[in-house]
Amino acid sequence: MSLETGKIYDGKVRNIAPYGAFVEITLDGKVHVGMVHISEISNTYVNEIKDHLTEGQEVKVKVLNIDENGKTSLSIKKATESPAPKPRTQAPRTDRGNQRGFSNNQGGNNTTGQNNRQQPAASKPQTPENSFEDMLSRFKQSSEEKMSDLKRNIDSKRRSARRGK
Repeated sequence: MSLETGKIYDGKVRNIAPYGAFVEITLDGKVHVGMVHISEISNTYVNEIKDHLTEGQEVKVKVLNIDENGKTSLSIKKATESPAPKPRTQAPRTDRGNQRGFSNNQGGNNTTGQNNRQQPAASKPQTPENSFEDMLSRFKQSSEEKMSDLKRNIDSKRRSARRGK
């Protein structure tokens, strides 16, 4: 019996290379060796394979492809895929300006130095979507402030250059 594309098997990490790991699958007494490319080891970024796998480790692998030369491509991340993320549910939107705690003044003219954002409610759980949205809104706000400072600085240089002539 040979390996079938799309099926999941138990295997053992035989060797680790900079570009992937070689996994040994024993099926009906016959040993098959396939390679798990570095991009197929984990759902997160893999810089060093040895941070995720060790030689002799038992792993579940999914057969991605078997080419005409008999080379087998395997995936650990597709064999252990996490369930699909839940769709985000959002409250109906009535006022887009205040949706995420911003004041209606979004022109970046915050001269008081205070942050106009309100803190999230304590009862609201911190989710990856919320943290990304928070990071994005902070980035946008700091970008607007930096652009405003830059424009002000350039304008003042232009004015002083005109006076000197």
